[in-house]
Amino acid sequence: MKIINIGILAHVDAGKTTLTESLLYTSGAILELGSVDKGTTRTDTMFLERQRGITIQAAVTSFNWNDYKINIVDTPGHTDFITEVYRSLSVLDGAILVISAKDGVQAQTRILFHALQKMNIPTIIFINKIDQYG
Repeated sequence: MKIINIGILAHVDAGKTTLTESLLYTSGAILELGSVDKGTTRTDTMFLERQRGITIQAAVTSFNWNDYKINIVDTPGHTDFITEVYRSLSVLDGAILVISAKDGVQAQTRILFHALQKMNIPTIIFINKIDQYG
């Protein structure tokens, strides 16, 4: 079975953890979607993460898809935890850069995009929250 490591990166509150939950649910790895607001997501395991509703440490979860094991690295979006994101980049085979349609491109988005380009990490741009007004 081939292993692929995919990082989910974005500015704070863009929906990285919610996207991670959706990928797990769609793949059949979980039977029920977790909620950031309720503190029931797979990747936000620290008390402080659940209390604040933000990711502080990069966390790995996985699912099987055909003959692949997909490892998802859910990374923090807050600028205070950018070092945690940089540590994760070296293991990635690809990345999903999440942009909130509501908030648009933020300074953190640009920093992350340049880091992904510099390390030649194939990246998908994912526009999230298109159902919300800006």
